[in-house]
Amino acid sequence: MSIHPTAIVAPGAVLGQNVVVGPFAIIEDAVTIGDDCRIDSHAIIKSNTRLGARNHVHSHALVGGDPQDLKYHGEESWLEIGDDNRIREFATLHRGTEGGGGVTRVGNNNLLMAYTHVAHDCQLGNGIIMSNNATLAGHVTVADYAIIGGLSAVHQFVRIGTHAFVGGVTGVPQDVPPWMLVAGSRGSVRGPNIVGLRRAGASREAVAGIKYAFRTLWWSGLLRADALDKIMNEYGNIKEVAQFVDFVRTSQRGICPVEKAIGSEKSEA
Repeated sequence: MSIHPTAIVAPGAVLGQNVVVGPFAIIEDAVTIGDDCRIDSHAIIKSNTRLGARNHVHSHALVGGDPQDLKYHGEESWLEIGDDNRIREFATLHRGTEGGGGVTRVGNNNLLMAYTHVAHDCQLGNGIIMSNNATLAGHVTVADYAIIGGLSAVHQFVRIGTHAFVGGVTGVPQDVPPWMLVAGSRGSVRGPNIVGLRRAGASREAVAGIKYAFRTLWWSGLLRADALDKIMNEYGNIKEVAQFVDFVRTSQRGICPVEKAIGSEKSEA
């Protein structure tokens, strides 16, 4: 263990083996930091925060801050972070609230770039990338391997599906189904995330099924329930397609609309 003499580590903090704490970092009481973590200079780890192993918190990040929620009145809540995460400069991650279950969670192997924000009660999976200044409002769920572009903002209670891609400078008001690409000032679906499918090693059948699901749900003119039934009848045996259908069926906020301008331009040409 290496703790710089200018760092402040509260007596109630528990640090694992080989933890490195840089100059002027602050680690408060009721904090647990796993083995081989690195806390860089001027980073702050607030009370009621648990970090797993091999996390790297860069300079000036604030991890475990109070929720920015007017309904929060000081009740006990937590931030739980898994293993192998990189939390870059000036990122802010806040604890949960009573109304959201009391815990904000971040999984494993995530990259949260500079100035990113993870608000109260968010639930993040594994392998997620949040680019610079990407922000999540309260109660947002982000599934494994999603990518959120820089300067994007996700509305509270929205779900981002696995391997979804949110373009830069995008406002996301509704759910983004798995394997879809969303962009625009008010986020709309632009098509399947073909690059993401290929990177994930999806089969040709899976790629074809996701393309079919996109066309059927947004462009067929069918009612949503009928479109989903049609998708399942054609490609329901494909795992990626089944994930897509289940996500849409369980959406509470509704899903992002398709970009109508694309189709209109094609039809007028």
